Amino acid sequence: MATRTLLLVEDNAADVELARLAFQKAELGVTIDHARDGVEALAYLLPAETGKPPDHPLPIAVLLDLKLPRVGGLQVLERVRAEARTRLLPVVVLTSSSHPADVVSSYQHGCNSYVRKPVDFARFLEVVRQLGSYWLDLNEPADDLP
Repeated sequence: MATRTLLLVEDNAADVELARLAFQKAELGVTIDHARDGVEALAYLLPAETGKPPDHPLPIAVLLDLKLPRVGGLQVLERVRAEARTRLLPVVVLTSSSHPADVVSSYQHGCNSYVRKPVDFARFLEVVRQLGSYWLDLNEPADDLP
C-alpha cells in the first residue's frame, strides 16, 4: 500500500505534538507532514510557484489552522482552490476558533469541513480518530488529482 499522508498546517508546536500523538494513538497508518505557516504550506502544496518540481505526491487531505504567521489559513485555502493541482484536495479547517465569521469565511473559501480543536486530550483523540476514519477510509477522493 502506498504511504498515506496528511499535511498538518499548524504554527503551535504543542498542538503539532498533540496531533502527532493523537494520530499515533489512533493507529490510522498515516504519515503526518507538517508546515509551520502558510508560506511552508503553499511551498509544499504548490512547489511550482517556487520554481521547483514536486518531490512528493499530494497528501490525502490538509488539516489547516486559520491563525498562521506570514500567510493566514484563509489565504492558503484561497490559493489551494485557485490552482488546478490542488483545487479538489480535501481541506479540513482544524482550529480553536468557534467564531461564526471564521466558520462562514472558511466555507466561502472552499474548505471541505470545519472542526474545532477540543482542549481535552481524550476528546481530541476521538476527533482525530473520526477525522482519520472519514478522510482516510470512507472518503472517495477525486481521481483526477495529479
